[in-house]
Amino acid sequence: MIERRDILKAALSAVATGLTGSNGQAESAAPAAPSFSRDTVVELARALAAKPYSAPPNELREPFSDLTYEQFVGIKTKPGAAIWSGQNKGFSIELLHRGHIFTSAVDLYLVDNGATTRLNYQLELFDYGGLKLPEKLPDLGFSGFRVMHATKEGVEAELAIFQGASFYRAVAEGQNLGVTSRGLSIRTADPRGEEFPAFRVFWIEKPNLGDNALTIHALLDAPSVAGAYRFTIRPGEATIIDTELTLFARTYVDHYGLAGFAAVSLFTPLDRRRQDDLRPMVASANGLQMLTGATEWLWRPLSNRENLQYSSFVDTNPKGYGALLRDRNIFNYEDDDQHWERRPSLWVEPLGDWGPGALQLVEIPSESENNENIVAYWRPTTPLVVGLPANYAYRQFWCWDPPTRPPLAITVEARAGRAQTGKRRRFLVVFSGDILSDQSRTTQLTAALTTSPGAASNIRTFLNPAMKTCRVTFDIDPSSENFCEMRLVLKSGDTPISETWLYRWTP
Repeated sequence: MIERRDILKAALSAVATGLTGSNGQAESAAPAAPSFSRDTVVELARALAAKPYSAPPNELREPFSDLTYEQFVGIKTKPGAAIWSGQNKGFSIELLHRGHIFTSAVDLYLVDNGATTRLNYQLELFDYGGLKLPEKLPDLGFSGFRVMHATKEGVEAELAIFQGASFYRAVAEGQNLGVTSRGLSIRTADPRGEEFPAFRVFWIEKPNLGDNALTIHALLDAPSVAGAYRFTIRPGEATIIDTELTLFARTYVDHYGLAGFAAVSLFTPLDRRRQDDLRPMVASANGLQMLTGATEWLWRPLSNRENLQYSSFVDTNPKGYGALLRDRNIFNYEDDDQHWERRPSLWVEPLGDWGPGALQLVEIPSESENNENIVAYWRPTTPLVVGLPANYAYRQFWCWDPPTRPPLAITVEARAGRAQTGKRRRFLVVFSGDILSDQSRTTQLTAALTTSPGAASNIRTFLNPAMKTCRVTFDIDPSSENFCEMRLVLKSGDTPISETWLYRWTP
């Protein structure tokens, strides 16, 4: 039986360059190979998709086979052991150990002028935090890696991390890790069961200081698909990651997601499920923003639901979308340990036309702030078909504020609570923006609200031009229904002067 690692090794021998032996030195008998490039990974992905899928081994020997979380995070890269540390490259790479929930190994290579060198596991790379180790260990591989970058003060700080399945995260300077990006989603919240693709091999190009960019290639593998990825990371006021990918289907795939991400929303003023918590809000993202192909700005607050909720925003060639953290006031979180207000917003811009599809939002019931219970991704209408490669590209901004913002009033607060009678619920939505101080735009101000099912009543607007805000309150009566879809937009006459606020109420 041909194992996955045998397939990869055979393909690498034929296509990639400078393969190394287990001792880190190039094998003298290795045949000459063409210089490494993105095409190298594309051909590897094509060859991999033509073979039956074989799950990678994830066994670990003692003492790493049953690490607690505390033991795992206690394993740290030793000072000075990071790749390119002290070499003035602008970046350095910390290798991450396997263990805890990160048991699968990934192969890591460095690329220098087209030549590749494998990074081999070495005991002396890590401080093991008091774990008792055997005298010798085999090459365990790594669970991923951390990208470090010098801050304005010259301090090495975490910029991005690639670890686990196809997950990765990044931050702008001064931020804490928050939203998690996915390289590919397959059948998320689908009754047929979700599939989790994983990056199996990474190639990290040696950077030039003047470029202020780091290029990373990755080979993705899953039962349904294989893929070639290229990430170009550019730090700055926002950390920008450009992603190019080519997918090859092993089987017909009609439900897959591009540029997906996951976030935390445990409770907010819209869904105060945990009353006995001193914190007023726990969330790494406040809402889902979307700029449609028709240039309509949508804002959908995120919620922790009692039951699994699935929403679909149908569109063609979206201009952008993302998970945004608009509320950065620490007093609205009151958490001096987690500092939710310092988490990054993530804004995604498709590069090229993506065609018809839908932005999918999945809200998962959760009782823990450690669970990312909000998932969103773009689902193309076009399926993946065996023999037909699919190419996509997009740009991510990991930022304090997205580069593209509505030229309209935006939602800055939303609250909900019980109304005075029956099953009625009362909502407050606050819009803010310069346009609300322009008297010529607000003389015919109305709050256009639609509900389905259920009925809305007692709609009131409170405009404050000095504060550049408009507060809208209203009641909904769901009657015998257990949900109500709401759509609210401020209008001046027939012209929208705010983004469109969307929300689904459920008991």
